[in-house]
Amino acid sequence: MSVFGRNKSVLRGLRCLFLRGQEKKYYIICADILPEAILKTALAKEMLASKEAGSIQEAVEKLGIAKSTYYKYRDGVASFFDAGSMKILNISLLLRHLSGTLSGVLNCIASMRVNILTINQNLPLHGAAQVTLSLSIEEMTISIDELVASLQKVNGVLEVEIVGKS
Repeated sequence: MSVFGRNKSVLRGLRCLFLRGQEKKYYIICADILPEAILKTALAKEMLASKEAGSIQEAVEKLGIAKSTYYKYRDGVASFFDAGSMKILNISLLLRHLSGTLSGVLNCIASMRVNILTINQNLPLHGAAQVTLSLSIEEMTISIDELVASLQKVNGVLEVEIVGKS
């Protein structure tokens, strides 16, 4: 079940939980002002989600909190991920329907320290398939123009187009 409960809605950036007709509000709070027990509960949840800890018991032992503390706060705390702070590049490619073309594109991207966030590939039509990639370019070692030029050199790539950047 989600951290925010069964029925959730997003209202002006705040998540609200609707349970038995009562609305609970959630706030975004700077971690350095949280009580240690609540912060460590959030960290335990992160450890469980990332498989850094295989069980609740293992997570709470690593963090030095009681299991009862974890259970007390687990439904009321969640980590905030700010995707707005990421540098994201969306590109569209037209790839020839040849074995290994997409793999060549992905290897080219990985070699430039670019993290692939999403891949969407359509079915090939007339021997070519449209592929859209969302890329995290925070650690990219070259310019966007160089990335595009490198992708255009991959065998089977017919077109490369920048769709958007944030």
